[in-house]
Amino acid sequence: MTKDVSEEPEVHHHGKDYVDPPPAPLLDLGELKLWSFYRALIAEFIATLLFLYVTVATVIGHKKLNAADHCDGVGILGIAWAFGGMIFILVYCTAGISGGHINPAVTFGLFLARKVSLIRAVAYIVAQSLGAICGVGLVKAFMKSYYNKLGGGANSVSTGYNTGTALGAEIIGTFVLVYTVFSATDPKRSARDSHVPVLAPLPIGFAVFMVHLATIPITGTGINPARSFGAAVIYNNGKVWDDHWIFWVGPFVGALAAAAYHQYILRAAAIKALGSFRSNASN
Repeated sequence: MTKDVSEEPEVHHHGKDYVDPPPAPLLDLGELKLWSFYRALIAEFIATLLFLYVTVATVIGHKKLNAADHCDGVGILGIAWAFGGMIFILVYCTAGISGGHINPAVTFGLFLARKVSLIRAVAYIVAQSLGAICGVGLVKAFMKSYYNKLGGGANSVSTGYNTGTALGAEIIGTFVLVYTVFSATDPKRSARDSHVPVLAPLPIGFAVFMVHLATIPITGTGINPARSFGAAVIYNNGKVWDDHWIFWVGPFVGALAAAAYHQYILRAAAIKALGSFRSNASN
């Protein structure tokens, strides 16, 4: 008795239903000839400008209202929402153009994981830093009478904490953020959890929100060297510059740790490399 249905073609599985993008070249001079490269730089500049304008204005506005009435102002919760919400919005808007980094620590982590070239990483960090300066400059222009008096939204070590504590807080906070970035954009996770629609900017924004809740009392929360640099340049206070190294070293160390953890432990890159080496040695 014959079957009325035809046999389905044989499907060959290669062990995974996702494809990792090839590693970015260390130096890709060809990028300098592409409009998409400069478009991405513009997107990073504008996104960081908007990020700093809204968030630092929120900080200054809160301090102004709180100084007049201690029960007024958005509070730490509102400031954390401003930072996390803006990252959610801006990553959503720019992810398809520049990848939506908006943070030199994120760019550094993705460079270490070979997601972007050295040229793109350096150019992004410059664009982000310039955007941050311009964003905070707008806040000072619009809120000039309160900006300097209320601290300029700049990061520094809070009274009662030492530099070691502040550095540790910045390292851990940035680790949480960059680890979330890797997890939210992992092609393996996207393939495995394709039945669960997850908008990548959402967990990234929530990571920023949660870290701010924890570290605002310690450092004002940096976890973004461009954010700290832009505020330091415009506010230009000695104490802020004395502590400023923390807001570059901490985030970069945290990004390094997150990249190593995700790539070499969770994604088992070290084991895969060792297995490939043994396989080639036996041939």
